[in-house]
Amino acid sequence: MAAHWLSPSLNRLLFGLKNASFQYRCCAVHSKAQYSTVYNSSEKTFDKILIANRGEIACRVIKTCKKMGIQTVAVHSDVDSSAVHVKMADEALCVGPAPTSKSYLNMDAIMEAVRVTGAQAVHPGYGFLSENKEFAKRLAADGVAFIGPDTHAIQAMGDKIESKLIAKAAKVNTIPGYDGVVKTAEEAVKIAQEIGYPVMIKASAGGGGKGMRIAWNDEETREGFRFSSQEAASSFGDDRLLIEKYIDNPRHIEIQVLADKHGNALWLNERECSIQRRNQKVVEEAPSTFLDSVTRQAMGEQAVQLAKAVQYSSAGTVEFLVDSTKNFYFLEMNTRLQVEHPITECITGLDLVEQMIRVAKGYRLQHKQEDIPINGWAIESRVYAEDPYKSFGLPSIGRLSQYQEPVNLSNVRVDSGIQEGSDISIYYDPMISKLVTYGATRLEALSRMEEALDNYVIRGVTHNIPLLREIITHPRFISGDISTNFLPEVYPDGFKGHQLGKENCRELLASAAAIHITAQLRSQKVLGNLRVSSTPMECSNWEMCVELGDGCYSMEVTKSGNVYTVEVDGGVVEVKGEWNLASPLLPLTINGTQRMLQCLSRDSSGNIVLQYLGTSFKVRVLTKLAAALNSFMPEKIPEDTSSILRSPMPGTVVAVSVKPGDTVAEGQEICVIEAMKMQNSLTAVKQAKVKSVHCRQGETVGEGDLLVELE
Repeated sequence: MAAHWLSPSLNRLLFGLKNASFQYRCCAVHSKAQYSTVYNSSEKTFDKILIANRGEIACRVIKTCKKMGIQTVAVHSDVDSSAVHVKMADEALCVGPAPTSKSYLNMDAIMEAVRVTGAQAVHPGYGFLSENKEFAKRLAADGVAFIGPDTHAIQAMGDKIESKLIAKAAKVNTIPGYDGVVKTAEEAVKIAQEIGYPVMIKASAGGGGKGMRIAWNDEETREGFRFSSQEAASSFGDDRLLIEKYIDNPRHIEIQVLADKHGNALWLNERECSIQRRNQKVVEEAPSTFLDSVTRQAMGEQAVQLAKAVQYSSAGTVEFLVDSTKNFYFLEMNTRLQVEHPITECITGLDLVEQMIRVAKGYRLQHKQEDIPINGWAIESRVYAEDPYKSFGLPSIGRLSQYQEPVNLSNVRVDSGIQEGSDISIYYDPMISKLVTYGATRLEALSRMEEALDNYVIRGVTHNIPLLREIITHPRFISGDISTNFLPEVYPDGFKGHQLGKENCRELLASAAAIHITAQLRSQKVLGNLRVSSTPMECSNWEMCVELGDGCYSMEVTKSGNVYTVEVDGGVVEVKGEWNLASPLLPLTINGTQRMLQCLSRDSSGNIVLQYLGTSFKVRVLTKLAAALNSFMPEKIPEDTSSILRSPMPGTVVAVSVKPGDTVAEGQEICVIEAMKMQNSLTAVKQAKVKSVHCRQGETVGEGDLLVELE
């Protein structure tokens, strides 16, 4: 489909650009972490910048451009026509339909957008074309500045094989492995055997965890070669692979670098990025609890050595794996702005987007190495539209029916590109936002993160806040005892949500009873008067039962003013609140402790879903008579899932490996589903004969769709 164009004036009319009611949600952080460089209006940079990206990073770049007085141009796909970044920009143009290959990766359309709008520079954000040397070359040929490094640096560091050779030459510590391109699965097995298991199979042109597989034996190497090459081709258009030694139980620590076109380069301290799932980061922090000043300086100096070796200019990140004795090894260099850059901004006070724009215009860096501080502590949680109960996060799609960011809290920053009513679609990354908290100490930043997660309202899609909250409150994380294996080690059987202790269980039950009674009492009145004159006067004592999971708990409830006293499970719980049931947030004081609950749903039958300590719990509040009668109700027989295979997520069927009549063994691959450019192999849970196949290659499926039936 050809790109269709709208004039800037028509874009403003249709999409409400520069809408006075719209406000970018990015709360200021602690005073120590304010940007230390105040924009100098006499320092001429660019009049107009096009942002070749979407979502939160496009909004982030536009925010700095507005501060610098620079006009902005947004590009968008047809499904993103009313997206937040489109509304924020001064101009916007459509560059194609929803698939990224036809819009955000469509170089011809984006180059035309640059020409039509007269943009003098392009900021690529991250992902998409941010590390595409051909895009940078085409911009340079047209006299348009690329707000990033020169093409030779992109090429050198974008290829993992070449970057490793350059790192070795620059005396940067590297991981043992095979430096050439692996062409076949059998060659991969031979190399893996020579290196010694475990090994990491990874895309040469990769990043963001895509095209990466760990193999512990020959069979996993063959399988990893197949999936990694397919993911690499799908994500980067380059299926070349390399193999290196996998460092067991490592930390993933990266160094932010900043360099100009005059040979000056700085390292802006480190970011700890060890909390990952499927090689993708979930929670990051700066600085790291693990590094001492000597190791930090050594890593920083090697990162700068590498940057200078490729004549790097702009912001970039050198990633390292660090073992238990603080030995560190070069992993890769990302020649772009990193997703987690806000935490570096918090502890250094630098606006990295502003620095990138200055460097692209040719200015020298304004700081020396000794000027770069570590002020306080910052933590970032990546809030995703994902189901954390499925492999720590399989994508979820839907419309945000209710959305409220916790920006009213102090020292909280939310970088997002969505708003209430936005759609999370199958076409793009499922990130909702980056939630950042800052504190003078790590414990202060963690406490604020816990509060911010409890105050984050997201309705309409499944999200990963339950997992994020459990991570940042887990004793191992609080103590700093983490590695890239944190999630599988802490949750070996998968994430199950918050596990209620006896005291927490009482709190939840008492809160549910109090909410139910409050709703019942409210329903009896209109404007403070009884609905029916014969309605009995409000009582103050109740005998009730609450069902939670397989348990049914008897309780006695007494109400005095806005305080409920509940006797349940051998204990007494006092619940106090303002009881505004129309609000998505319920601030309660439970036995003297302030808690923020969310009532996700409730009905007149006593069914209530509460978000408590980050996790959603289903409870049912009944009278004692209703509870007694309920025991006679027939039980619903669960579906036998051993004979059927349903899609665990929305996605596209990449391959179907069976046909009706085939016999499959336990663990044998049945089909492959791709979601958000990640491929997932679905296997048989038992040996059986294939009865019917309900999907085909290239077909789009939804979560729960029937794929295959077994006899």
